[in-house]
Amino acid sequence: MNTEIYKESQVVHTPTFIDGHSVEIPILKILKEDGTVYSGAELPEIDQVKATKVYKALAFHRVLDERMVAAQRQGRVSFYMAALGEEAASVGGAAGLEDQDMIMAQYREQGALIYRGFSLENLMNQMFSNEKDLGKGRQMPIHYGSSELNYMTISSPLGTQIPQAAGYAYGQKLQGKDAVTICYFGEGAASEGDFHAGLNMAAVHRAPVIFFCRNNGYAISTPSDEQYVGNGIASRGVGYGIKTIRIDGNDILAVLKATQTARSYALAEQKPVIIEAMSYRLGAHSTSDDPSGYRTKEEEEKWHMHDPILRMKNWMLAQKWWDETQETELYEKLREQVLAAVKVAEKIDKPPVEDLVTDVYDQVPAHLQKQLDELKVHIKKYPEAYPFTAGRIK
Repeated sequence: MNTEIYKESQVVHTPTFIDGHSVEIPILKILKEDGTVYSGAELPEIDQVKATKVYKALAFHRVLDERMVAAQRQGRVSFYMAALGEEAASVGGAAGLEDQDMIMAQYREQGALIYRGFSLENLMNQMFSNEKDLGKGRQMPIHYGSSELNYMTISSPLGTQIPQAAGYAYGQKLQGKDAVTICYFGEGAASEGDFHAGLNMAAVHRAPVIFFCRNNGYAISTPSDEQYVGNGIASRGVGYGIKTIRIDGNDILAVLKATQTARSYALAEQKPVIIEAMSYRLGAHSTSDDPSGYRTKEEEEKWHMHDPILRMKNWMLAQKWWDETQETELYEKLREQVLAAVKVAEKIDKPPVEDLVTDVYDQVPAHLQKQLDELKVHIKKYPEAYPFTAGRIK
């Protein structure tokens, strides 16, 4: 029995209730909207080389999102999820880690992969599900994964990565690794049972995992005030006995500082940390969503003032680490590269149908082989319905 709580509690003699707002949770801010630093703010570990890498990743992320949303509208890819206005969360988080740290993402963290060096070709091959896709075309677009870059393959079901991250980090601890796991999720995923199971497991077993919540105000079309009535997601961390910090998720320096600090703590103490990054999803939830049905243009316009990329650009200009010529050249180059990569990836053949049943077992089991044989017969019977595959059936 844990008697410490009983010993430390204030004794009262009349019923006294507390709620989620009884604990005041501060929010970390370092950069103002104009790119100047708040007086007395403690900067993260960052120099010109790192800052330039971070900024280029942010720009790459935004251009990629713009072009791929357009590609989906043109019917070139089936689906896409942009992170307009939220880029600082994934890029800044990745920048606060070391290469050996594991990243478990939800589905809006392509910025973390970009920062770690995932190639434009790999991004495109995955989205077009061609035969050069590392996932062999077996996933929806934006479900990236890279064992080389310690980025766990994304899965569609919401919140599954949260208990997985707790378990993976516990494994890192048992193996004595100089590494942590970061787990990204949105505030909507915090309504899943996996969230509570994952946090409690990490807290009890003292797993070195950073739970990074992107609180962007909406779970698809459901606003946060219809998701919960407590003090955000951070108050839940306190309830589970986990060190918790709330930050301005559009402030790249605050994201970087919080992640660096959280990593140091998680590694030294072998305990979990929660970061709640307050942000806003400027774009649609996905290309299947129309946000005009549940929020106003005025609301969106107000949040454009908090653009994380513009904020960092202004800070870089003030540091004399960047200039407008570099800015123009960077965006022109990125747009050209992304457009060229789209044209190449969409022409590459789809994976052979045999790839559907490989990689899990050393030998393809009889039941899967039977299903594959039946599928081939079906495709040969209706070749017009499978134009990418029919001509490649053996």
